[in-house]
Amino acid sequence: MYVDSIQNGIVIDHINAGGGMKIYELLELDKLKEPVAIIKNVVSKKMGRKDIIKIDGTFDIDLDVIGYVDPGATVNIIENGKLVRKLTICLPEKLTNVLTCKNPRCITSVEQELPHVFKLTDKENRVYRCVYCETQV
Repeated sequence: MYVDSIQNGIVIDHINAGGGMKIYELLELDKLKEPVAIIKNVVSKKMGRKDIIKIDGTFDIDLDVIGYVDPGATVNIIENGKLVRKLTICLPEKLTNVLTCKNPRCITSVEQELPHVFKLTDKENRVYRCVYCETQV
Protein backbone atom coordinates (compact mmCIF):
# COMPACT_ATOMS: atom_id res chain seq x y z
CA MET A 1 0.00 0.00 0.00
CA TYR A 2 1.26 3.47 -0.84
CA VAL A 3 0.05 6.67 0.81
CA ASP A 4 1.73 9.77 -0.57
CA SER A 5 3.33 12.37 1.69
CA ILE A 6 1.49 15.62 2.26
CA GLN A 7 2.80 19.11 1.55
CA ASN A 8 0.63 21.11 3.95
CA GLY A 9 -1.46 19.46 6.58
CA ILE A 10 -1.67 17.45 9.76
CA VAL A 11 -0.55 13.94 10.63
CA ILE A 12 -1.96 12.36 13.77
CA ASP A 13 0.50 9.61 14.62
CA HIS A 14 1.08 7.03 17.35
CA ILE A 15 -2.63 6.31 17.78
CA ASN A 16 -3.20 3.00 19.53
CA ALA A 17 -4.39 0.43 16.98
CA GLY A 18 -8.15 0.72 16.61
CA GLY A 19 -8.38 4.30 17.90
CA GLY A 20 -8.09 6.00 14.52
CA MET A 21 -11.75 5.63 13.60
CA LYS A 22 -12.90 7.00 16.97
CA ILE A 23 -10.74 10.12 16.46
CA TYR A 24 -12.01 10.40 12.87
CA GLU A 25 -15.63 10.34 14.08
CA LEU A 26 -15.18 12.72 17.04
CA LEU A 27 -13.25 15.26 14.95
CA GLU A 28 -15.93 14.92 12.24
CA LEU A 29 -13.27 14.53 9.58
CA ASP A 30 -15.90 13.18 7.18
CA LYS A 31 -17.14 16.78 6.83
CA LEU A 32 -13.79 18.07 5.52
CA LYS A 33 -13.37 18.81 1.83
CA GLU A 34 -9.65 18.01 2.08
CA PRO A 35 -8.37 14.46 1.51
CA VAL A 36 -8.07 12.36 4.67
CA ALA A 37 -6.22 9.05 4.90
CA ILE A 38 -6.75 6.64 7.78
CA ILE A 39 -4.09 3.99 8.00
CA LYS A 40 -4.97 1.22 10.41
CA ASN A 41 -2.81 -1.44 12.08
CA VAL A 42 0.52 -0.20 10.74
CA VAL A 43 3.53 -2.08 12.08
CA SER A 44 5.41 0.06 14.60
CA LYS A 45 8.71 -0.72 16.32
CA LYS A 46 7.68 1.36 19.33
CA MET A 47 4.04 0.29 19.68
CA GLY A 48 3.71 -3.01 17.85
CA ARG A 49 0.69 -1.77 15.88
CA LYS A 50 -0.69 1.75 15.47
CA ASP A 51 -3.11 3.88 13.46
CA ILE A 52 -2.22 7.07 11.56
CA ILE A 53 -4.49 9.82 10.20
CA LYS A 54 -3.20 12.13 7.46
CA ILE A 55 -5.12 15.28 6.56
CA ASP A 56 -3.99 17.04 3.39
CA GLY A 57 -4.90 20.58 4.41
CA THR A 58 -5.01 22.67 7.53
CA PHE A 59 -7.88 23.31 9.91
CA ASP A 60 -8.35 23.94 13.61
CA ILE A 61 -7.91 20.59 15.28
CA ASP A 62 -9.38 19.87 18.71
CA LEU A 63 -6.45 18.43 20.65
CA ASP A 64 -8.75 17.56 23.56
CA VAL A 65 -10.55 15.01 21.38
CA ILE A 66 -7.29 13.32 20.51
CA GLY A 67 -6.15 13.42 24.14
CA TYR A 68 -9.42 11.88 25.30
CA VAL A 69 -9.20 8.98 22.83
CA ASP A 70 -5.43 8.45 23.00
CA PRO A 71 -3.28 10.65 25.27
CA GLY A 72 -0.12 9.07 23.83
CA ALA A 73 -0.76 10.24 20.27
CA THR A 74 1.28 12.92 18.53
CA VAL A 75 0.16 15.64 16.11
CA ASN A 76 2.60 16.68 13.40
CA ILE A 77 2.09 19.95 11.53
CA ILE A 78 3.49 19.81 7.99
CA GLU A 79 4.25 22.89 5.89
CA ASN A 80 5.90 22.80 2.46
CA GLY A 81 6.59 19.09 2.90
CA LYS A 82 8.53 19.61 6.15
CA LEU A 83 7.66 18.91 9.77
CA VAL A 84 7.42 22.33 11.43
CA ARG A 85 5.84 21.37 14.75
CA LYS A 86 5.29 18.18 16.71
CA LEU A 87 2.77 18.22 19.56
CA THR A 88 2.65 15.57 22.24
CA ILE A 89 -0.90 15.08 23.45
CA CYS A 90 -1.97 14.47 27.04
CA LEU A 91 -5.21 13.62 28.80
CA PRO A 92 -7.28 16.84 29.00
CA GLU A 93 -8.51 18.08 32.38
CA LYS A 94 -11.79 19.30 30.84
CA LEU A 95 -13.78 18.27 27.78
CA THR A 96 -16.30 20.62 26.20
CA ASN A 97 -18.77 19.33 23.60
CA VAL A 98 -16.80 16.15 23.01
CA LEU A 99 -19.13 13.87 24.98
CA THR A 100 -22.80 14.20 25.84
CA CYS A 101 -24.31 13.53 29.24
CA LYS A 102 -26.55 10.45 29.23
CA ASN A 103 -28.36 11.39 32.45
CA PRO A 104 -31.97 12.26 31.46
CA ARG A 105 -32.25 14.49 34.56
CA CYS A 106 -29.16 16.54 33.69
CA ILE A 107 -29.75 20.21 32.89
CA THR A 108 -28.16 19.60 29.46
CA SER A 109 -31.14 17.39 28.57
CA VAL A 110 -33.54 20.29 29.12
CA GLU A 111 -31.34 23.26 28.20
CA GLN A 112 -29.94 21.83 24.98
CA GLU A 113 -27.94 24.95 24.08
CA LEU A 114 -25.73 24.48 27.17
CA PRO A 115 -22.27 23.14 26.42
CA HIS A 116 -21.61 19.58 27.53
CA VAL A 117 -18.69 19.95 29.93
CA PHE A 118 -16.91 17.08 31.63
CA LYS A 119 -14.03 17.22 34.10
CA LEU A 120 -11.37 14.61 34.68
CA THR A 121 -11.91 13.19 38.17
CA ASP A 122 -9.67 10.10 38.09
CA LYS A 123 -6.62 10.39 35.85
CA GLU A 124 -5.40 6.84 36.43
CA ASN A 125 -8.69 5.28 35.28
CA ARG A 126 -9.52 8.09 32.81
CA VAL A 127 -12.85 8.89 34.47
CA TYR A 128 -14.76 12.01 33.44
CA ARG A 129 -17.85 13.42 35.18
CA CYS A 130 -20.45 15.90 33.98
CA VAL A 131 -19.89 19.27 35.69
CA TYR A 132 -23.65 19.79 36.04
CA CYS A 133 -24.87 16.48 37.47
CA GLU A 134 -21.68 14.52 38.28
CA THR A 135 -22.69 11.60 36.03
CA GLN A 136 -19.65 9.47 35.20
CA VAL A 137 -18.72 8.72 31.61
